[in-house]
Amino acid sequence: MLTVFTNATIFTGLETISGKTLLIRNDRIESIAGPEMVPEDAEVINCDGKYISAGLIDLQIAGGGGYLFSANPTPEALAAINDAITLSGTTGFLIAIPTDTPEVYHEVIRVVRENPQPAVLGLHIEGPFISTLRRGAHNKELIKTPTIEDVKALIDEGKGVVKMLTVAPEVCGPGTIELLNDNGIVVAAGHSNATFREAVQGFSRGIKTTTHLFNGMSQLHHRDPGLPAAVFETGNAFASIIADGIHVDYSMISIAKKLMKERLFLVSDAVEENLKGTYLHVRQSDRFTLPDGTLSGSLLTMMKAVRNCVEHVGIPLEEALRMASSYPAEVMNIGDRGKILPGFKADLVVFDKDYNVEQVFINGITA
Repeated sequence: MLTVFTNATIFTGLETISGKTLLIRNDRIESIAGPEMVPEDAEVINCDGKYISAGLIDLQIAGGGGYLFSANPTPEALAAINDAITLSGTTGFLIAIPTDTPEVYHEVIRVVRENPQPAVLGLHIEGPFISTLRRGAHNKELIKTPTIEDVKALIDEGKGVVKMLTVAPEVCGPGTIELLNDNGIVVAAGHSNATFREAVQGFSRGIKTTTHLFNGMSQLHHRDPGLPAAVFETGNAFASIIADGIHVDYSMISIAKKLMKERLFLVSDAVEENLKGTYLHVRQSDRFTLPDGTLSGSLLTMMKAVRNCVEHVGIPLEEALRMASSYPAEVMNIGDRGKILPGFKADLVVFDKDYNVEQVFINGITA
C-alpha cells in the first residue's frame, strides 16, 4: 500500500523540507519527492500546512491511560498505556520500572514479553542498584548493592525485554557494567551520589547515558563537581533531561544544552496516578508527588517537552524534535527509527503550529 502526505513541512531529522511530498509504502518510508510524483493509485493525506516529524521516542515513562505499569502489570494495562502514549505523538517508548521486588520484575518482564505492543520497545529498570542517599521517590528498603549473581539473574530473566538499566556507578563493582553491555543492555547512571571521579570511571567502563540529568544525583558544585560535571566532561556520554520547568529550571536546561549539544535528549519521566501498592503517585496541577509532597514524576508528554524547549529554552524546533526522536534512537542503537529517511520505519507524527498532535502513524498505520 502506498500512502502520500502532501502540503506539509517535513522535519527529517537532518533537514527541514517544504513543497515536497512524503511517500510511504506499507510500513516503510519510500521517498520524499516533488508533488508531480504522486502515483494515481496512492492514498493521499493532505496535511493542510501542518508539520510531519518522525514519531517521538521516550526512554522513561512509567504509565499512562490510567495505569502505573509496575502497580498493574497486566495485558490490559499494557495495551491501555500503549494506546494513550501513542496518541500523544510518541511512537516508541521504554516503560520505566522503579526499584521493586523480584516478584514485580518477574511479572512486568513476563507481561511485556507475552503481549507485544507496537510502541513498546521494552523496559527501563530504574534500580535496584542505586544510592540510598539519592533515591528520590524510590523505596529505600528495596535498594541493594549488586553482585555479579544478581546482575546475571536479571539479564537471564529479562533477555530481549530489559533494554536499559539505571545504576549508581559508585555501587557497581568491577565487571557489572561490562556484563550488562555485553548482553545488549544500555547502562545509565542515575540516582547516584557518585563523585566526579567515580562517575568518570563509570563512563569509562561503559555507562552510555545518564538518567534525568540533575535529578536524583550528586550536584554540580565548584569544589565537588559530581555526576553532572562528569557527564559534561565525558565527550561520548549522553544524558536525558525532563523539560517541564519543575524538575529542572529552564535556564539549567539551556546551560546543559550548550555544553552537551547533540548528547542531550528528552524524556517525559511521566507517571500515572496510583493510590495503592509500593509507589503512590498523587496528581497535582502540574506534577505528581508522593503523599508527603515529594516530587515523584512529571505530567509531560514528549510533544509538550518539545514545545517547552522551543518556547522556554530557545532551542530551534528542528533540534528539539531531534532531542525527542533521533537522539534517543541513537542511545538505544535503533537504526531505523527517529528520522524520516528511505528505509526507515513509517512511524510519524503530524502536528500543528501549537504543537497539537493531529495524526500518529506506527508502521504506516494510523494509531
